[in-house]
Amino acid sequence: MTVALVTGIMGQDGSYLAERLVAEGVEIHGLVRPGDAALPNLKENCPGLVVHEGDLRDGARLEALVLDLAPDEVYNLAGLSSVAQSWEMPVLAAEVTGLAVARLLQASWSAQERTGRAVRFLQASSAEIFGNSDRVPQDENTPLCPTSPYGAAKAYAHHLVGVYRARGLHASSTILFNHESPRRPDSFVTRKITAGVAAIAAGTATELVLGNLDVQRDWGWAPDYVDAMVRAVRHDRADDFVVATGKARSVRDFVTVAFSHVGIDDWAPFVRTDPALVRPVDAYMQVGDPLKAHRDLGWRTTVSFDEIVGRMVDHDTRRDVRRGFRNG
Repeated sequence: MTVALVTGIMGQDGSYLAERLVAEGVEIHGLVRPGDAALPNLKENCPGLVVHEGDLRDGARLEALVLDLAPDEVYNLAGLSSVAQSWEMPVLAAEVTGLAVARLLQASWSAQERTGRAVRFLQASSAEIFGNSDRVPQDENTPLCPTSPYGAAKAYAHHLVGVYRARGLHASSTILFNHESPRRPDSFVTRKITAGVAAIAAGTATELVLGNLDVQRDWGWAPDYVDAMVRAVRHDRADDFVVATGKARSVRDFVTVAFSHVGIDDWAPFVRTDPALVRPVDAYMQVGDPLKAHRDLGWRTTVSFDEIVGRMVDHDTRRDVRRGFRNG
């Protein structure tokens, strides 16, 4: 039986990955923060999941866990996931998004050496490693030029994956462009939009406050991107793969589709921009070239941009209705 270790299992991608691996019959182990309140829901959806409490900054604990489990597959999805938060806590971003990857890679290498069995490592990298690139779209050969502490930590981790791959570890990076689902945390702008639109449509809110509406991103469906991770870790040859749709959309586009989904075409009266919400330095356009993932992994997206936004709005509409019942 395949044994897999997943860090970041409580996040959007981690939960989708856990459900997939359990369905495949994989023996799955997840690293979680001590006392994580969302854990019962995940364990209910993933029977057989074995959880291990730990801190990404505890190098000895991480290394001991990998050596003890000797997993066939290691998926590193953990780390500080918010670019904005990384500006507030740059040292923490470096520790949990950068240095922790070094520890996991070294532990995976040591486990492979000790058991004589291959360990396949997957790093969930990010388009933020490219920053304000002058190359559009960005591909696997685009120079790294991060513009945030988060991007810098991810770039360090990305380089390390290449170093350990050259050493002989089956280590791959999926360079993930923006990907969404109803499981996206409320702190992200996409979820803020869909939750705000649902509340306005329900009459429980009158205004949606956002930052820069003209920033452009390449948005896809999170379960599709999890599929790319699994394909990459099981591919014959370890490598780096851009995972994206190849189409850029602005925050304004996201807002337009969300309001249109609830029958509001003239959304301007409901939206206010606040300069305080604009990041200190923000990449204006991020759009990926997924050709290599298409060619080598046979990977494709399955859900359109409009459908992604619609599914998120529908989820938040149902959530708003449930809150109304509880408060009534």
